Amino acid sequence: MAGGLPFTTAIGVRNVSKHYPTRDGRVAALDRVSFDVGESEFVTVVGPSGCGKSTLLKILAGILPPSDGAASLRGSPIVGPRRDIGVVFQAPVLFPWRSVLDNVLLPVDVQGLSRERYRPLAEELLALVGLAGFERRYPWELSGGMQQRVALTRALVHDPAMLLMDEPFGALDAMTREQMNLELQRIWLEKRKTVLFITHSIPEAVFLGDRVLVLTPRPGRLVDDVRVTLPHPRSLDVMATPPFGTYVRDIRARFRLGDGPAGRGLG
Repeated sequence: MAGGLPFTTAIGVRNVSKHYPTRDGRVAALDRVSFDVGESEFVTVVGPSGCGKSTLLKILAGILPPSDGAASLRGSPIVGPRRDIGVVFQAPVLFPWRSVLDNVLLPVDVQGLSRERYRPLAEELLALVGLAGFERRYPWELSGGMQQRVALTRALVHDPAMLLMDEPFGALDAMTREQMNLELQRIWLEKRKTVLFITHSIPEAVFLGDRVLVLTPRPGRLVDDVRVTLPHPRSLDVMATPPFGTYVRDIRARFRLGDGPAGRGLG
């Protein structure tokens, strides 16, 4: 349930496993992962490096097929890329020869939609993320945080049902990352999209999430589903409170940090 609304399933994942072929046989990335995400929920996923977090996101984006199991969006099977799914990766992947506005409108162009109809929405979203006046600039004229805001706007411009985010702020410095977390929370509270957010950072997962899904080392299995009851909107000051610290410690304890490879790659 998000914001007191009744739970209606947006994303359904049922016994999803993924194996990759190698010279020595098959490597299991995910093992029988099952969970639901409700409409308008913000769910974060944490786990050690190599546990299959990005593989899970690619399956939900329709980029990779599962080896076993199935994933669905609003009851419809995800069997390939879909127009109603927006994706933001760690790298903004902006086209340097397109202006900021043209980068945002890329999904509109690709899907053959009307530029005249979507341009006002693109401009509204750019204003929402603090980039009003930058429509004619080019990616090389923007900071890393500004580029990631353009990528976020591009993922939202065609009004997707689900937003998938794969460590979108992982390459940013600590202060910019905190500001982007606040920005993303503000946008989510206004737009109420269903969000699945992959991260290595436990504090980031707790700060953003209604729930935190915890995956084991490879092959990734769902070991915990933690509901975060801290009220929204959350300020950065919440990170210094005892309840926040308890969530972080409890999740970190699942990985025995500092005790072998199970805990590597988690912050």
